[in-house]
Amino acid sequence: MPAEPEAIGIDIGGTNLRAARVAAGGEILQWFAERSVAEPVALVDRLVEMIGRLDNPHVDSVGIGVPGRVDALRGEVLSGGYVDLSSLPLASTLAQRTGKRIFIDNDCNMALVGEMAAGAARGTANVAMLTIGTGIGGAVALDGRVLRGQRSAGQFGHVTVDVGGLPCACGRRGCVETTSSGTALGRHIREAGLPADMTAGQLLGLRLEGDRRAEAVIRAWAEPLRAAIDSLVAAFDPALVLLGGGLGKAAALALQSAPALSAWYQCPVAAATLGDDAGVIGSALAGRREADPEKKAVP
Repeated sequence: MPAEPEAIGIDIGGTNLRAARVAAGGEILQWFAERSVAEPVALVDRLVEMIGRLDNPHVDSVGIGVPGRVDALRGEVLSGGYVDLSSLPLASTLAQRTGKRIFIDNDCNMALVGEMAAGAARGTANVAMLTIGTGIGGAVALDGRVLRGQRSAGQFGHVTVDVGGLPCACGRRGCVETTSSGTALGRHIREAGLPADMTAGQLLGLRLEGDRRAEAVIRAWAEPLRAAIDSLVAAFDPALVLLGGGLGKAAALALQSAPALSAWYQCPVAAATLGDDAGVIGSALAGRREADPEKKAVP
C-alpha cells in the first residue's frame, strides 16, 4: 500500500519562522521554529534550508504563508510589511532551488484554512479571521471558500479605525494594525508607564486586580479592534470571527472591555485553537491541494 503523501507548511512571521511536515489529514509529523529574517535574500536561503530539513520522499508540495498582499493564483508577493518579499519571485525561486511544487498565499489565509480544517472554525462555512502578532493579518471565508478578490482580499489589518491616527506601513494612517497589534500593545504599555517587558497575560491579570492603568491600556488596545471587527461583521456577516496569532487569545479576553454596542454587529468572537500550528497546518494543506488537481476546488 503506497504511503500517504505529505506536505511541508511554512509560516513567515515578523518575529518567527515556523515550519512543519504535515500528513494529509492535517497531523503535524515534524515541527521546528527559528527567529525570522527581514532581509529578503537571506530569508529565501533560510526557507530553502528549512525545506531541506523537513523533506523526505513522501513530500510532494510546500505551502508558505507570507505576510502582506499575495496573489496566490499567480504566485506573486505584491507587498509586505514587517517582512517584505515583494522584490523577489518567491514561488518560482523556491521551486527551482528545492525541486518542489511551491504554493504561496497570505499568512492569514493559510491560518484560516488550518482552523477550518482542524481548529475552531471546523464545520463553519462563513468565517472572518484576524491574526494578531507583530502586525495584524486578515482573511475571510464565504460559503466555505477563502475570498481572494481580484488579487489579494482580506487586508483587514488595514481597516481604518482612526482617520487622523498614526502612520501605518501601508502608507495610510489609523489602520487597526497601528492600534491593536502586538507592536501597538507594547507602545500602549510604555506610554502608560508600565514595565516595557509586561506581557499581555500580566496586563490582563492587573486588570482583574482593578489596576486603572492596565484597564486603560486594554481599552486603548481593544476598542479599535472592536471597531474593526464590527466593520467586518457589517461587510461579510460571518457566523464567527476568529482571533489568531500569538495574541489572539489575549485579544479575545481584552474585548470583554469593549463589547459590540449595536445589535447589528453581534457575532461570536473566539480565539483560534490551533495557536502557532494554524499557519503551518493551513499552509501544508493548501500546498497539498494545489499539488492535487482533484482537490483544488476545496478551499
